[in-house]
Amino acid sequence: MSSLLLRNAAQLVRVSRQGERRKCGLAMRELAIIDNGAVLIRDDTIDWVGPTADLPPLPPDTEIIDATGKTVLPGLVDSHTHLIFAGTREDEFELRLQGVSYADIAAQGGGINATVRRVRAASREQLKELARRRLDRMLSLGITTVEVKSGYGLSPADEIKCLEVIGELNREHPCDLVPTFLGAHEVPAEYRQDRAAYLRLVIERMLPEVARRGLAEFCDVFCEQGVFSVAESERLLHAAADHGLKRKIHADEFTPLGGAELAARVGATSADHLLHVTDAGIEALAAAGTVATLLPGTAFFLGVPYGPARRLIDRGLPVALASDCNPGSCMTENLPLIGSMACTQMKMLPAEVMTALTLNAAAALGRGDRIGSIEPGKQADLVVCDVPNYKLIPYHFGVNHVGMVIKSGRVVVGAGTGRGHVLP
Repeated sequence: MSSLLLRNAAQLVRVSRQGERRKCGLAMRELAIIDNGAVLIRDDTIDWVGPTADLPPLPPDTEIIDATGKTVLPGLVDSHTHLIFAGTREDEFELRLQGVSYADIAAQGGGINATVRRVRAASREQLKELARRRLDRMLSLGITTVEVKSGYGLSPADEIKCLEVIGELNREHPCDLVPTFLGAHEVPAEYRQDRAAYLRLVIERMLPEVARRGLAEFCDVFCEQGVFSVAESERLLHAAADHGLKRKIHADEFTPLGGAELAARVGATSADHLLHVTDAGIEALAAAGTVATLLPGTAFFLGVPYGPARRLIDRGLPVALASDCNPGSCMTENLPLIGSMACTQMKMLPAEVMTALTLNAAAALGRGDRIGSIEPGKQADLVVCDVPNYKLIPYHFGVNHVGMVIKSGRVVVGAGTGRGHVLP
């Protein structure tokens, strides 16, 4: 049994001290910080947490890491990404700067379907290498668990190809990946004149095969005007439940369509985006206990109003933050920068942001019992930041403060390897 000790941390940000699996409302501000803290790890599990002065006797041959002057966080969790893609869409970015809307670009053959064409043309190896580089950047920023969606294949063979790549990367990369089937991301060009036939294809062919092969844990749908209606989305999500998949939903991103109410109705683990969620939608989410995942990077990139973080938190919801990393509406892997946006643009406090990037993001993946806080018995995913307190992370924005990342008890970034270098 191997042992690893971090000691003398200026701040040990536990996030939770009593086994909470999520934090709701104003409780998101309570980070259970230990000054001059220490963490003892045995193998891949946190064994002891407390003040350095109270350390118990150490096992023989314990490796000791001095964290003097540094802040130790739980590994960050990115609970909404679209990492499996090929190509970039910087020309669309320029068009939007000239006033062309996201919907108009999509209607002209751009948008999601532009990436679909490139993913279909790419080999499995090409997709895997592109996604690996993105994961390496995420890990260097302290992200240790990542949800990854399919959704740029939109055919049985290509959706399976994307999900298989996610599975291979999960086995090979230090980050833990959570696979989500998003065959209902858009209606592909070849089905534009027969939307019902495409929905049948997703429900009757893709979904059963994905479930049979265990390729996804979640099923998601883009419930939006011009994409999939509330009725279509509900039909798909009920079918996903019948096949044993947990549910997520892109809800109320561009219009108040009722996606949040649908998320509550079908027992979705999270409702994501929510830029146009209504008061009724917020009440439904609160009653169902659904995690509200906000993606401020998308609002920033598209130049649209941000999600109502304060309304959601003040109503007592568990709010998570995620990157929405994708080639069309949020081309970034920088989750800490997303936290800074949440502070300045949505008026979330730094403590709320820390909870939203860790424990509540873990809850958005059904993993609040395993990751997202620094507590005995949890997986030893830790980030050591070269700052004396956590508030400096969103305050000093746009730079990488991570000096070390520990994943499942193993140092994978730092420790003399060079900042941002990922160990094999």
